[in-house]
Amino acid sequence: MAHDHDHEHDHDGGHPAAPMVAEVTDFEILEIAVRELAIEKGLFTVDEHRKFTEWAESIGPASGSRLVAKAWTDPAFKARVLADATKASLEVGIDWSQPTGFGTPSDYTEFRVLEDTPTLHHVIVCTLCSCYPRPMLGHSPYWYRSPNYRRRIVRWPRQVLAEFGLILPPEIEIRVEDSNQKCRFMVLPLRPAGTEGWTEQQLAEIVTRDCMIGVALPRADRKADDVRPVHAALRPVPHEEAGR
Repeated sequence: MAHDHDHEHDHDGGHPAAPMVAEVTDFEILEIAVRELAIEKGLFTVDEHRKFTEWAESIGPASGSRLVAKAWTDPAFKARVLADATKASLEVGIDWSQPTGFGTPSDYTEFRVLEDTPTLHHVIVCTLCSCYPRPMLGHSPYWYRSPNYRRRIVRWPRQVLAEFGLILPPEIEIRVEDSNQKCRFMVLPLRPAGTEGWTEQQLAEIVTRDCMIGVALPRADRKADDVRPVHAALRPVPHEEAGR
């Protein structure tokens, strides 16, 4: 017995099904256009793009945590890290020059590790956009890319760090390093008390992403970046300025 099919009906009150994607942003349209043009011009293939996307989705801060933990326990390795971080990163399984293993991303040019001391604390930012040591730390957090962080950390570093729950005494100098297309930075924080005799693996578990950006300090009792107090901004960027 024949019957008609209505492709717009469903079995839940007669409402049409929601589209898989509600909206495509201007940035997504631009990305698709540039990607398709690059493939058409032979800059890379569809398969190469897929491999890079899979790599980008797999990276995280674990490599940076291993590097810090090894530097804490191996003075000779620490010296190599501070002298040539690009070369030393090979010892924790990261080829900074060719992190994907199938090509050299043009923006990975130089990598430096900044050592904290009892009188000096480093924090990194990219005031221009969002330059970040992705092979070591994975993707940058949303707040790192925000105008509030980028514009305020260079003006009022103590106040901004306090909003992350990091309150440093006045005798500690705070040095803000601006990452850019030519050089990326990562912080080597001080090893916390109470970790004597720990293995590298134990130490790596407390070296969080925020510690390596410089907005937190490693603690023996904390392993997650989201365990921190939330404070209201003291000098927030006005909405009209943030949109510029």
